[in-house]
Amino acid sequence: MLAGPIFSREAATAPRQLRHYLVRSGYVAALFVLMYTAAQAVFGWQQVHNVGDVARFGSLVFQIFSLVQLSLVLFFALLFCASSVAQEKDRRTLVLLLMTDLKSHELVLGKLCSSLLIVLVLIGTSAPVFFLVHLLGGVAWEQVAWMLALCVAVAFAAAGWGGLVAFWREKTFQTLAISVLGVVGFLGVVEALRTVAGLSWVSTLNPYRALLVILDPFARNGGEIAGQSVAALTALGGILIMLTVWRLRIWNPSRTNYLQPEESTDEVSGVSRVRHRRIWSNPVIWREIRTRAYGRRVQAIKAAYLLLAGFAVYLLTGTRPGDGLLMNMITPGGFAFAGLSLLSLLLINAQAVTALTNERDGKTLELLMATDISAREFIYGKLGGIAFNTRELIVVPLGLVAWQATRNVLLWEEFVYVLVGFATLVFFAAMLGLHSGLTFESSRAAIANSLGTLFFLFIGIFIFLMLLVETSGSFASQLLSFIVFIGLGGIGLWASLTHKNPSAALTLAAGWLPFVTFYCITEFLRGGSLSVCLAIVSIYGFTTLAMLVPAVSTFDVTLDQPTIGKS
Repeated sequence: MLAGPIFSREAATAPRQLRHYLVRSGYVAALFVLMYTAAQAVFGWQQVHNVGDVARFGSLVFQIFSLVQLSLVLFFALLFCASSVAQEKDRRTLVLLLMTDLKSHELVLGKLCSSLLIVLVLIGTSAPVFFLVHLLGGVAWEQVAWMLALCVAVAFAAAGWGGLVAFWREKTFQTLAISVLGVVGFLGVVEALRTVAGLSWVSTLNPYRALLVILDPFARNGGEIAGQSVAALTALGGILIMLTVWRLRIWNPSRTNYLQPEESTDEVSGVSRVRHRRIWSNPVIWREIRTRAYGRRVQAIKAAYLLLAGFAVYLLTGTRPGDGLLMNMITPGGFAFAGLSLLSLLLINAQAVTALTNERDGKTLELLMATDISAREFIYGKLGGIAFNTRELIVVPLGLVAWQATRNVLLWEEFVYVLVGFATLVFFAAMLGLHSGLTFESSRAAIANSLGTLFFLFIGIFIFLMLLVETSGSFASQLLSFIVFIGLGGIGLWASLTHKNPSAALTLAAGWLPFVTFYCITEFLRGGSLSVCLAIVSIYGFTTLAMLVPAVSTFDVTLDQPTIGKS
């Protein structure tokens, strides 16, 4: 096959796993839950006999499905491809692959296609559901076909970018951070070129603008614009893949694997000796802070984040405190803070989960277990290092809120509530990453579960909230769909948090987190402050402690290692 033996092996072994079938059926079930939720939001319990109402409902469901699926495809195609290659580097198996007779294009395409296998399977599984929506009316089959083609093109382009970054950079955190920031920055640059420079043709590279055209049944030349967007994204993915194939053996193996220790020459004797550095009492946090444990380009990642934050501040300078609400729900300042905060939490979580998966894949975790480093030293050292290395990601959103307070957009009392609530979420994101690294043996599984949990808690529940806003009736008519959606999310959260070491505290946290998150998002959009802070501190603080206490007390048991009397 064109993709080579790597993809052939994945295609042959993936269907043997039960997870392969559970993911497919679970995704279709989630789509039907969304459809049922939309039906409750639009019709409630009343009988519908008007064909026009059914057609309008079909159009609404198609819009929701398309937006959700496009976002999921973009996120997980990028994540799966980047983490798959990064895992090969962490385990030093990429060098072995390069020593075989595999050609460069077979290696690159093999990793890319094997990573996209589950994403493409889910797109194919969703096709019958979308054509079922077509039977309701209000949606043409051409719209469904173009939407599915757009999802495939987006997956191809996102995987091409994730693969390029993963083969280029050495450390997993750098790979994940640059991949996410690259996508956000790319969409921002496309919109800036379209708005400021007047280059309308670049909008074909924005999949969400293409989706808006596909969703509009009255758009002029909608099929032509959608085809141009699909072709542009496919060409972009092809260019990224060709660049990766060309540079593969130049980037790999990296010369940083063979760095020599620093030496100093004695002025009297002229003898060269290795320069030793003084290690702190806690060697874990010393390694996190004083060494380049996460690569040599971390400052570039922070610079890119600061550039995005500066662009947000530039846009806010053109607004006034009395300006209207975005989407009739949130102020421009609140939207900027929410966006930067969510990006910060994702990057902090990625830093945390890779802080432990790198130790496991590099075979250094077992060495640490054999030393006299205690569980508290290890966990608190990792948390301290995460806080230090991501300090800009923590300070910038809070600085944005402080600036808004100086403009009298919000009170200083509300700033204190934001400070406490955001600090709690940062601690939760960091501990969730470490917990996932301790729980899952595979780095890909740990990264997917950790980032997927944040994706569900904040983005998934926000999308569900947008769906509820569409209703014209009371919340009582949506109560059953609300319980089903939040309940299923809680079950998935429980399965992730208690995968290896179940506990009553984590079970309770998994049940309450989706409900409280929904409440916090709702209150935030309504202008709440103290109530949101108290809810976040109570449930997210409890969940953080539920993950922290076992980690610092039964660390070796968590890792399936024999207890040796450490505390």
